[in-house]
Amino acid sequence: MNLTRTVALIGMMGAGKTKVGRLLAQHQGLVFIDADTEIQKAAGCSIQDIFETQGEEVFREGERKVIARLLNGPVHVLATGGGAFQNPSTRAVIAERAVSVWLRAEFNVLWERVSWRTNRPMLKTTDPRRTLAELIEQRDPIYAQADITVISETGPVEETVVRVEDALRRAGYLVGGQRERDR
Repeated sequence: MNLTRTVALIGMMGAGKTKVGRLLAQHQGLVFIDADTEIQKAAGCSIQDIFETQGEEVFREGERKVIARLLNGPVHVLATGGGAFQNPSTRAVIAERAVSVWLRAEFNVLWERVSWRTNRPMLKTTDPRRTLAELIEQRDPIYAQADITVISETGPVEETVVRVEDALRRAGYLVGGQRERDR
């Protein structure tokens, strides 16, 4: 099977963009790139450090530049940060150079996945549970502009990857060959 465009995975923190992206890329014999990792390499520090020392606005501008650069490369699978698609410029470059796939997860799934982690700058608030709910409410209408929406649930990541591949196939972005599970 061949992907005809880069796949840009979007969605909330904890939706599974990195895990799904790695496995999807492996299935397709493509390179996987995590935008957050590339931002950290470019900045020479952690995302948390950027937020603390320079603020979210500086981080988002760096994120926009890195994603635009990454989307100039050959077809690959890209996991974006949770807030990346909220930026109109980033949305436009994704629309131009990739197919966007929203990994949509319900609040309880996201909270279960992120509540124990301490490296989420957006959740460093007095009420992180409420903050997550507010972020979902703000971001979901923008995420809904994605080319494809796939539900990310609890359970094996493989199941979500198969749903992504099926959705890409139906939309005409994944052509030829057979699925691994059909062989």
